[in-house]
Amino acid sequence: MGVQLLERESLLASKVRLFGFAFIIVLVAETIGTISFQVGPGKILLMPLVWAVALGGVVSIFSRYAPAPLRAGASTQWYGAGLLQPALMLLITKLGLLVGASLPSVLAMGWPLVFQEFGHFFGTMIFGLPVALLLGIKREAIGATFSVGREPSLAIIAERFGLASAEGRGVLAEYLTGTVFGAVFIGLLAGFIASLNIFDPIALAMGAGVGSGSMMAAASGAIAAQQSPEVAKQVAVFAGAANLLTTTIGTYFTMFLSLPFTIWAYRVLEPVLGRIGMRPRVAVVEGAEGRAEAANPHKALGVPEWILAWVVTGAMALVGQWLGLKTPIADAVPGMAVILASTMVGFALYRLVWSKMPLVCWVSLVAMLATYPGVPFAAEAAALTAKVNVLALITPILAYAGLSVAKDVPAFRRLGWPIIVTSLMANAGTFLGATLIAQFFRH
Repeated sequence: MGVQLLERESLLASKVRLFGFAFIIVLVAETIGTISFQVGPGKILLMPLVWAVALGGVVSIFSRYAPAPLRAGASTQWYGAGLLQPALMLLITKLGLLVGASLPSVLAMGWPLVFQEFGHFFGTMIFGLPVALLLGIKREAIGATFSVGREPSLAIIAERFGLASAEGRGVLAEYLTGTVFGAVFIGLLAGFIASLNIFDPIALAMGAGVGSGSMMAAASGAIAAQQSPEVAKQVAVFAGAANLLTTTIGTYFTMFLSLPFTIWAYRVLEPVLGRIGMRPRVAVVEGAEGRAEAANPHKALGVPEWILAWVVTGAMALVGQWLGLKTPIADAVPGMAVILASTMVGFALYRLVWSKMPLVCWVSLVAMLATYPGVPFAAEAAALTAKVNVLALITPILAYAGLSVAKDVPAFRRLGWPIIVTSLMANAGTFLGATLIAQFFRH
């Protein structure tokens, strides 16, 4: 009994530390604000969301040198990773509320929104696979480049090949790279590409809908930060719509199209590029996924913890918005209440139907319905939630991501730099591929 009580106290302390660290990071990140600098013809934007994930990573990795009460240990890091899903639901709700009010214009977009999805699902392979083979990576390249490697991709590879296979090691590398570096990398890339003024902002927004909430948030935020307020709102709308489309049809697309095509392309390209590339290099991480799960003390968050995550994350966003954008907290509270209520209704429907449809779909549908023109009180809901800035919601989410980084460092050491370069190329490919197709159809 005494040991169990001590374990509960330790878990509770890790949760309190996580929220405390995240709140301080949000305050610091929003106070720093956005810093930009020129790189050739374009510019790099270092926004609060970048500071948040960077500061979180520093705290996560170096806190072991701090006094015990101030350490972000393994339990704190795992809790930060666990909070990402509920926190991302708030962002999905906010985007759904934006999409609902603008749904007629989204539907009017038509073919560009549909066909840009091919860029998302084939861009990873086109950009990533040749690089992987030239860097000496073998079948790991299939798992690392057939998608952006989120949870559904892990499940697809696990079922077909097993996570202990070469393909499993590749998708795990893509997953880890996306988790640790994905948001920062895609945010910097999207901001730089947007600053070149080559592409239509709406095409860039559709490219940002890569199927990962945190990466979509970072990319769309970097694009929106360089637009007028009205265009910035459209960027958020179309990024959210594209991300929803990628998330909903992505599992089937990657299973029946992307993965078979990547396997075929590997068989064709490997005999050629593998011969002229670097010496074969295999990252040995067998069993890493199972060991990681065994080490996680926060395996499943209960409903009260989801609600706590929503309330605390919402509060951090309001304080961060007040610091960064000078929006009075009292003015934004009603809008945040609408976001929280919509998220909870979507979550309740998800639980009532025994998870027959992904949570992101339920939350998005409820949010879009709440602001769809013609629905009672839709205009009022849209007006209230407009006072909650999308970027303000992103900052605490990426603070959680940063605080969970240290637990993945050993795996990265085993994987080596070639697989990380490959994963970043795949992430760049999904954004650039979809943007190019959307740009073609818009013009």
